[in-house]
Amino acid sequence: MSTPISLDEEVRLYNTNAEREKYTTLATLFGIIVALDYLERAYVRDSITAAEYSPACTRLLSQYKTMLKLVGADVPNIDDFMKRYRMDHPAALHRLKVGVPATVEHSSEAGPETGKWIAETTQSFITFMDGLRLRMRAKDQLHPMLQELVTGYARFKGSKDWEGRSKMVSWLITLNGMKASEELTEEQSRQLIFDVEHAYAEFFRSLGGAKDSVP
Repeated sequence: MSTPISLDEEVRLYNTNAEREKYTTLATLFGIIVALDYLERAYVRDSITAAEYSPACTRLLSQYKTMLKLVGADVPNIDDFMKRYRMDHPAALHRLKVGVPATVEHSSEAGPETGKWIAETTQSFITFMDGLRLRMRAKDQLHPMLQELVTGYARFKGSKDWEGRSKMVSWLITLNGMKASEELTEEQSRQLIFDVEHAYAEFFRSLGGAKDSVP
């Protein structure tokens, strides 16, 4: 006969310290996704300002990346994790895939184009293109450089209308969906170089008219 189950006894998900740590980590990841979804919705509804949203979103994205390293093989990808636990948080899922706050993705709080910003964004372009020409292909090599480039783009008030910027955001989403050690294919890398070079040319063409309007 099987051992009777006491309805007053707490159900345990784990039997060892390692299992306990695993479920604690998964619960933390679950909480980060829920918090991020609430934050995204609050920002869209103007319940919080961009100044409040940006650092909070950046912190949650950073915590998410840290937790992914801890959960390892238990979470092969975020889509499966959310399906497994029946999480309906599309706003959070989109932000996790983009990897940067909405203020960077959509350039909602951009200011005037200063010489310093132009110089920094130009340097980001050059650094990224040099990395590609040196045959850097892995996500952990390219992602930090592309993220810095996209963040620099967001400072310019007209950037949301630039075709090159939207392509860079798309590539950022692509890299976000890869594991750190995964590499772009030869075809992908050639397309990325092509897109970056065109974005670089468009960047300077667009600034030609923008500089004249800077006070």
